[in-house]
Amino acid sequence: MITVQKYGGSSVASTEKIMTVAKRIKHAAECSQVVVVVSAMGDATDQLIAMAKAISKIPNERELDKLLATGEQASSALLTLALHELGTQAVSLTGGQAGIITESTPGKARILNVNPERLSQELNEGKVVVVAGFQGITENATWADITTLGRGGSDTTAVALAAALHADRCEIYTDVDGVFTADPRICLNARKLDSICYEEMLELAGQGARVMHSRAVELGEIYGVNILVAHSVREVPGTLICKEDDTMEARNPVRGIAHDTDVAKITVTSLPDRPGIAYQIFHALAEANINVDVIVQNVSSQGVTDMSFTVNLADLAKAQSVLDPIMQNVGAKNLTTSVDLAKVSIVGTGIRSHPGYADTMFGALAKNGINIVSITTSEIRITCLIDKADVQQAVQSLHDAFELEKPDGPVKGE
Repeated sequence: MITVQKYGGSSVASTEKIMTVAKRIKHAAECSQVVVVVSAMGDATDQLIAMAKAISKIPNERELDKLLATGEQASSALLTLALHELGTQAVSLTGGQAGIITESTPGKARILNVNPERLSQELNEGKVVVVAGFQGITENATWADITTLGRGGSDTTAVALAAALHADRCEIYTDVDGVFTADPRICLNARKLDSICYEEMLELAGQGARVMHSRAVELGEIYGVNILVAHSVREVPGTLICKEDDTMEARNPVRGIAHDTDVAKITVTSLPDRPGIAYQIFHALAEANINVDVIVQNVSSQGVTDMSFTVNLADLAKAQSVLDPIMQNVGAKNLTTSVDLAKVSIVGTGIRSHPGYADTMFGALAKNGINIVSITTSEIRITCLIDKADVQQAVQSLHDAFELEKPDGPVKGE
């Protein structure tokens, strides 16, 4: 039996916490082969980014990857030392040593392949293998570079290793009890879910729910890896992320509320309204590896139009530098930005088969005086862009409107 466990930064934030985690791993290793993936200690990644930006406003991406990868390497080595002190055989590996091969894209590299040969060898020798999460190396064996997988990438590391090893379990340990119907820090009656399907968790993660990395959920769905999200210290049942089954139809069709304050809005004004302009803008952003969301284009007037879209706050400066030459080439008038907005979303597979959810959502926001800037949807999600100052009130009002505090509450929105 093989178990993959992942511990987040708050779980290994101090040497005392590392020893607590080591005792838990030692216990698990008594009945299973164990691979452990760790994040950087506490706020180590943020501190490294701050130091880099104190030197360079826009740090070289290759060097930033090399710098940030050291956080997980430190925590993996410290945890391995703690296991040695407890008398448990263990070895720490970087992402590259664990066989994780990625694209060459700095900062958001996607995993291309996992070669589990060394992992299997170390496990067969009776060792716990502690892997530095969030990182891998590029394909070129001679000139391989260290890459990172994006914030939250240690989740992706864990699920990818579980898939490659055909592990029996992938356990994500964090500082919360599981996946909640909303962020319990801002929604007082948020309820922990016993289970949630991949599709719903993917939407929640993509719209700001920090408990899981969206690409980790995507990998879990592709390779059929059941993922348990649980508390790293408290012995309470967590949340199982798994394939949707028939029993899920009896649940509230809205499964959760997600919010995201890591949002910057970009508006390009007086764009020529002709074919190819939108392609030039979004192709350039894609080439720069900048994700775009909530796109709105106004009705054309006198041959020009305005276009707005959102990006992550961390990508704002980069996006502006990418767009400046394009604006000059196409003759756009101006580019403005806003960092005072946020996204709030309702998510649930039942949305696609039950009418009335937009009505309930917009009614709840209107009742609380919350203005909607723009709207985007998928089959199982409705997202509104609102003022950042209204986020807490919006999340609570939507949670109440859909009665998500009730495990078997009536279907709302029909």
